[in-house]
Order: sequence, then C-alpha cells, then structure tokens
Amino acid sequence: MGKFYVTTPIFYVNDKPHIGHAYTVIAADILARWHRLAGDEVFFLTGTDEHGEKVEKAAADAGKTPKAFTDEVVDKFKTAWKALNISYDKFVRTTDEDHINRIKNFVSKLTDNGDIYKGEYEGWYCVPDETFLTETELVDGKCRVCGREVKKVKEENYFFRLSKYQDALLKLYSDNPGFLSPKYRADEIINIVKGGLRDLSISRATVKWGIPFPGDPQQTIYVWLDALPNYITALGWPEAASFNTFWPADVHIMGKEIFRFHTIYWPAFLLSAGLKPPNKVFAHGWFTVNGQKMSKSLHNVVDPLSLVNKYGADPVRFALIREMEFGRDGDFSEEFLVEKLNGELSADLGNLLSRTLAIAEKFSGEIKGEPEPGGLVDIKEISSHIDKLEIHEALEKIWRYVRSINKYVNDKKPWSVKGPELGNILYNVLESIRISAILLSPFIPETCEKIFGQLGVEAGGLKDAVFKEFKGKVTRGPNLFVKVQ
Repeated sequence: MGKFYVTTPIFYVNDKPHIGHAYTVIAADILARWHRLAGDEVFFLTGTDEHGEKVEKAAADAGKTPKAFTDEVVDKFKTAWKALNISYDKFVRTTDEDHINRIKNFVSKLTDNGDIYKGEYEGWYCVPDETFLTETELVDGKCRVCGREVKKVKEENYFFRLSKYQDALLKLYSDNPGFLSPKYRADEIINIVKGGLRDLSISRATVKWGIPFPGDPQQTIYVWLDALPNYITALGWPEAASFNTFWPADVHIMGKEIFRFHTIYWPAFLLSAGLKPPNKVFAHGWFTVNGQKMSKSLHNVVDPLSLVNKYGADPVRFALIREMEFGRDGDFSEEFLVEKLNGELSADLGNLLSRTLAIAEKFSGEIKGEPEPGGLVDIKEISSHIDKLEIHEALEKIWRYVRSINKYVNDKKPWSVKGPELGNILYNVLESIRISAILLSPFIPETCEKIFGQLGVEAGGLKDAVFKEFKGKVTRGPNLFVKVQ
C-alpha cells in the first residue's frame, strides 16, 4: 500500500461555485477514489480562500461582515460538493483558527531564514487576481491574465526574496520534468523564471481582512502567502503525523490561471522553509459554454448544483470528464450532457444491466462458466492513464469494455439459449458488469453502488476486478438512468 495526496486549489469565495470549480474537484475526486480502490492511503484536500481585498469588497457590497459573507458562500461550496458526491478528507478554510496560527508560524520561519524584509512597493495591482504587475505585464493597460482594469498602488510592505530562488527553481524544473504538467505548459513558466524574478510583496497595509503579519499588526499577510501553505497547514505542519505521512503532495490540481503562482511562488516558499516541493502541479484548461466564454455579463455561468438537481450527480460527473482531454480547454453544453445521459449511460450501461438481470432472474440453473471476454479490459493500462492524469483516456478505455460486454450479449443472444450454455453466458456478462462497475466507481460512484446492489455483490477494490466465482443474488431494480428529452 502506498500513499496518495491530491489537492484542489482553495477556491476564492467572492461568489458561489461554477462548473469550472466542479470540474477541478470532480477530477481530484476521481483520482482519490481510484487510489483508494488500489489500496493506497489517500488524503484528498479541498477548501476555500477567504481573505483579501476582493472578499472584503464583495462582503461590503452585500452589506455583510466578511466572516458572515464567507460563511454563506462556503456553505454553497459544501452543498455543491455534497451533491456531486465529492469524497474529500478535509475541507480547509483560511479563516480556520488552526490555519491562521500555522500561517503565522510559516511566515516567521521564512523571516528567520532571512528571506523577508520590509520595503516600499509602487506599481500596478489587479484586485480580481490579487496580483502585483509590472508595466511590461500589462496588455493595453489591463491585467494580462484576466483582462480587467488595474490600479496604481504605493505602500510600505514586507517582501519575500523570490529573486534568490531563481536558480533553485530552474534546477527543480530540470531535475523533476513532471513537476510542470501538462508538459506543454512548462515552457511558459521556465521562460518567466529565466527572464528574472522580482522580490514579491507579501503584505498589505490597506487591506484589513486577513491574517495580521507576525510582529507588525498594521500589515496583513498577502493572500498568496496566506493561501498557498494551506496544503501543509491542513496536514498539521509541522508536528502532525499526517504531514510526515502525506507530504510532499503527489499532485496539486488547478485551473491554468493560477498555475504560475503554484509553480513559482509556492515552491520558492517551501524551499525557503526547508521543505520539499510537491511532486507535480497540474493545470487543466478553461470551459467555454456553448462556444462562448463563461461570464456574468453573458448570463451563461453554469451552476453545477442546478445541473445535479435536474439530471443527477453521475451524469454531470460523466459529461464533464468524458471527452475533454484533461489539461486542454473544452466546451460544455447542456445538450452534450443530455446526449451522454441518453446514449452512453442509459443505452450502453443502464440497458446492459437491465436486460441481463431480466434474463438472470428467470434462470433457474447454475450461473457459472469459463471467462470469455476477460482479456478485453487491461487494468494496468487504465491505471497507467490515471497515473499520467489522462483521466479522459482512462474513462474511454473502461467504456470500450462496457461496449464489448454489450457486443458479447448481442453475439451470444442469451434470450434464445437455455441450460448450461445460458449459465455460462450469464456468468460472463454478470462478472463483466461487476468488473466494469469497480472500474467506473471513481467516475460515477452512485450508479455503481446501485449496480452492486442489483447484482447482490460487494463492491471490492482493483484487486477484485478479475473474473471470480459469481456469488451474487440478482435483484432487478429501477433503471439506472431515465432518459430525458
């Protein structure tokens, strides 16, 4: 048994979760569930980033205190993740007292190591991205990341000696080629670091909603130094056994817009603190909706909770992962979700179970035989795709197996066969369905629980995804999916 530590970013709570947030957390959930199937000891972390100017402003606009505002938004995230069947082990909040105390400890450690000093910052600042920018980083006078207006700020801050870690970061990337993932995103980060790093402002004097800087309560710790260490504070750094067990993280998963901060700032902070960087940082792409950029002004921001309420959790999880290469940009539409629900989920999987159990319930003979389509699923190949974070490819391989079971049924025509021959066919189909349900359980867990229930078998782990004696007692239940118009 190994260990596996996967994280999502801690999501900013200036608004409720959207489909992009859901995509990140579903992907992380699939990885966590797969590694649990494999017998690994897993820690899956998600949470919320609740400090900073953006939250302060959103709370004021809503006529609420920042804490009351963040409590309400956090409840929306937790409600959505529960509806999507997200199996996180811990939900960290940057307003947690434990996190606050550990962040102060972390900042003090960086200070003791000589990497923090006080100076004056003058330059451009993007409030939505909580990012300081140089003149060369602006595009038409606006933030190069989000395209929104920036403002000129001048204030006395504390700085982190980021420039000191330029060579160390380049060595990290060179020695660990999988650290920057997917590989095609590596050059951008490497070129930024090679181009020279400026020391980083890590406090604000004008923002009060945050953690007071150790030894200087007039300053508030800047959001990135408050937020990024959540990955270790949630493990109980520095003294907890869980930190020693799970750190370094196996993979941080996030949207591409925050890749830079996780691959430059975060490892530099860790190196300063004498800690190992994570093994991998993986950035996925952005969603468009019906071919358009998702934005409030276009009224096309997709609420994952409303989709779950309409179609169920598993169709949403399935549709988001099914055909978009994990890492690339993709497009989402409700029509695509319905197409997958009616087609692959209902017709391929649901109908396979229903028609098989209809025959098995009437069969009075012994369900046993020799495996016939057993070579059609290569679990090592699927596991390899998971290890390489090719989640969509893993699902494709499993679905080919589901289709092969359907083909086997169509070829063997069990409705026209009797006696031991039918017992052999049913054995092969029922065991194949059981195996496919094990492999699909990280992707559509609620559906697979229903399959195991109707087969009358225990769920099992990856080691059980092989042909065995069929010991189930089949009980045909409601259809797994209901087709929609």
